[in-house]
Amino acid sequence: MSEMKLPEQWVKPYGDTLGDGRVQLSFTLPVALSDTSKEGAKRLALMMGMEEPAVTHAEDMGIGFSFYVLYGQCKHQVDLSTLQVAKPEYEVLDKDGINQKIAASMGRRMVVIGATIETDAHTVGIDAIMNMKGYNGHKGLESYHEIRAINMGAQVDSEELISRAIEEKADVILVSQVVTQKNIHLDNLTKLADLLEAEGLRDKVILIVGGPRISHELAKELGYDAGFGTKTYAEDVASFAINEWIKRKVS
Repeated sequence: MSEMKLPEQWVKPYGDTLGDGRVQLSFTLPVALSDTSKEGAKRLALMMGMEEPAVTHAEDMGIGFSFYVLYGQCKHQVDLSTLQVAKPEYEVLDKDGINQKIAASMGRRMVVIGATIETDAHTVGIDAIMNMKGYNGHKGLESYHEIRAINMGAQVDSEELISRAIEEKADVILVSQVVTQKNIHLDNLTKLADLLEAEGLRDKVILIVGGPRISHELAKELGYDAGFGTKTYAEDVASFAINEWIKRKVS
């Protein structure tokens, strides 16, 4: 039986009028600000496919660097009906629903260990999910009475995280990665997954990663069970975790 083809849904950026293609672009160049550098910024925008680019803002960024903001028209459009975005499949429950499901399914508290690993010193993401107060009105995992949430903080070595997970008999390891320069987050996440595999623990814990440059598709490619990007709250992570725990028990 052939799959039903979705109707085409072509979209294009717009600023003032629907379909005008207006976009804003910003970048830094490793040269001092000058009329020539401004023209160079415009030429780069043209090469990227922007039509009628104009430099609307430019300033020095220190010795030998300059910053530019350009405004112009994008000539490209995309058919949304042809796109498929990978995402974890689970029912998002509220806090009470999650507590009830954990109690009914596990008969004990779920143990979740979270950390920002290796050289990454940012705690905003992991704190938003783990800490009692949570973020944006969404309470963190520490406030769930059926979850034992252990937040190890930032710059935690992968080996230390795994050791603590073994000690606490963790059901879930939650990792946050914010720093992405030179794709260092990929190296860090790969290291953790490989160490878990080497310890024979990969199938025994639910491994989740979150961060501004993280997608579910990327997480799966790196050997994780799920990946969460921005606008993710504790109930998203906890709902996935208990759903995955039940799935593994049944299978």
